[in-house]
Amino acid sequence: MPHRKKLVVFTGAGMSAESGIKTFRDAGGLWEQYRIEDVATFEAWSTNQAMVLDFYNQRRKQVMEASPNAAHLMIAELQKKFDVQVITQNVDDLHERAGSKKVLHLHGEIMKSRSTVDDKLIYSLKGWELNAGDVCERGSQLRPHIVWFGELVPEMDKAIALAQHADFFVVIGTSLNVYPAAGVINFVPAFTPTWLLDPGDFNLDYIRELKHIKKTAVSGAEDLRKQLLKHS
Repeated sequence: MPHRKKLVVFTGAGMSAESGIKTFRDAGGLWEQYRIEDVATFEAWSTNQAMVLDFYNQRRKQVMEASPNAAHLMIAELQKKFDVQVITQNVDDLHERAGSKKVLHLHGEIMKSRSTVDDKLIYSLKGWELNAGDVCERGSQLRPHIVWFGELVPEMDKAIALAQHADFFVVIGTSLNVYPAAGVINFVPAFTPTWLLDPGDFNLDYIRELKHIKKTAVSGAEDLRKQLLKHS
């Protein structure tokens, strides 16, 4: 079997928006009327654990009710032609449910919980609820397996290594302004063909030369697929 080129796909909130999953940025810094500081920081967890648990329970319920969209499915389909690696800023599991086999979550996974005393103790959740009194095997309260604002991004080194070895690099649904995750593109080799699929009007020429498909993830998925297959 011939060697397949490595396609790295970096996705953000715009990837899942068309599946009905809302984002902070869409709501002007609010998420379902919550301020980021009140639900997505360790300080919030320390001061109002019940509200944080409820917030993520509602987000988890929303994710479970959502379905992968045409862009998720297109990326999974490209596995037939490329060695596809997804790096996502999203915490939902829509890439996996669409069939993508290699998915690296930079900001955590909402369908998992983890120990508050040992970061290595991570558990898959069967349903949408994580409640006070749900504990790890060491007896400590479980928290959402989410990288909160102000916390380190533990998978950054893996993401950088993947970007450095990309034969093709695609960015979908992100304006690349949430750091440190957005910095991943800086590690893509200068000669690697790069695409941006996003309807935004921002200028990324200062980062690198790229082909910009100014459409949403779903409406531009077929255009992107055709352009990539010309290189397969």
